[in-house]
Amino acid sequence: MPNIKSAKKRVKVNAVKAAKNKADMTNLRTLLKKANQAIEANAADKQEAVKCAIVKLDKAAGKGLIHKNNAARKKSQLAARLNRA
Repeated sequence: MPNIKSAKKRVKVNAVKAAKNKADMTNLRTLLKKANQAIEANAADKQEAVKCAIVKLDKAAGKGLIHKNNAARKKSQLAARLNRA
């Protein structure tokens, strides 16, 4: 445990940020899974599910949650699956 006041604050702030990042990543993974399931099931709302996932990927890349190339790769994979379906 840190002794310096600013170091104590850093521990608290980092814990809050880590919790938010974890929640955001969980939400992102959930949307990606829902989009993939909608494509596989040939659901009527598969276009909307993919669009929602792509928007979330762009926001995550913009905030630095994931790398921009990672987001681009996942978007490309989603679009390819959607076009094949």
